[in-house]
Amino acid sequence: MEKVDITIIGAGVVGLAIAAEIARPDLSVFILEKNHAHGGGISSRNSEVIHGGMYNPPDSLKASLCVEGNRMLYEIAAKNHIPHKRTGKLIVAVSREEDDDIERLYSNGRQNGVPALELITQKQVSDMEPNVQAHAALYSPDTGIISVHDLMNYFLASAQNKKAQMVCNTNVTGIEKEAGHYRIYSQNTKGESFEFSSAVVINAAGLESDTIANMAGGNYQLHYCKGDYCSISGVKPGIVQRLIYPVPARKHTGLGVHLTMDLNGRYKLGPDTTYIERKEDYHVEPEKADLFFQSTNKFLPFLKQENIHPDMAGIRPKLQGPDDDFCDFVIREDAPGFINLVGIESPGMTASPAIARYVRKML
Repeated sequence: MEKVDITIIGAGVVGLAIAAEIARPDLSVFILEKNHAHGGGISSRNSEVIHGGMYNPPDSLKASLCVEGNRMLYEIAAKNHIPHKRTGKLIVAVSREEDDDIERLYSNGRQNGVPALELITQKQVSDMEPNVQAHAALYSPDTGIISVHDLMNYFLASAQNKKAQMVCNTNVTGIEKEAGHYRIYSQNTKGESFEFSSAVVINAAGLESDTIANMAGGNYQLHYCKGDYCSISGVKPGIVQRLIYPVPARKHTGLGVHLTMDLNGRYKLGPDTTYIERKEDYHVEPEKADLFFQSTNKFLPFLKQENIHPDMAGIRPKLQGPDDDFCDFVIREDAPGFINLVGIESPGMTASPAIARYVRKML
């Protein structure tokens, strides 16, 4: 039976960042991926936003790893020519009643170590973004956007240059603890089974991370939370220069439907938050266009209903249920040599290089 030193299950942005961080020519590192190529799961269906880190509670992993990951991502992108842009972001209060929420976010962000946050007035918003309507706003200059696919390609190439091996079209079907290692059972898309042993297992399986963890004695349950997006057409290019977000809901299941853009300047709205049954359903209902118009028109008055069109969707692997309070990332060695990463949702992409460093320190 083949033996390897480290097996990483999941080749999304987090699994690949870990592979790039821990791979060495003197270690045998396998990266297992159920899809036909890396980045085919939730990492390919996000808004590509480099988050600032002001939303999550102080002392949470989501907060600390987001702030650290933000800084690391800009350094990685600049050094390795990964397309990105430091756009900046406004979180807008549309009425005086939301001013307190903006101030709480500002205070929370400062406690989290987010640099350069600024509370700005209605006039300052108007000067910065004449086509945005707001009573006041929180300005985050270090929020931006990045090509997630180029980032994942960089992480994979870095790992492979250090002799890590990628194995696609492979489902893990079972894991058993044995003396000093784990026996991993897997099956490819042709139905062929094979098994091997690994001294260390790192579970970065995204939507199935609870399933993988529970194979090795864990007790996790993820909730699938769908986020739909709508594209925007028929508006003047450059009508808005920054990402525009509303004040988030108190339960913090999401950040509210917001305006983002890609590196080509195309605008989109989303994502919203809808808890769904446990299946990968990426269909976007036509009525979402009208719902998104209604929720954003109060701060994006230039938008008309005919500008908004159903587009894509993603799914968040949440530990937090619809009526639960905040749940942090789980990054934990639940058994000797078995590290679980469960509930890695937003800001997981932003945090990915910091998560990788965190896991390396655990090893």
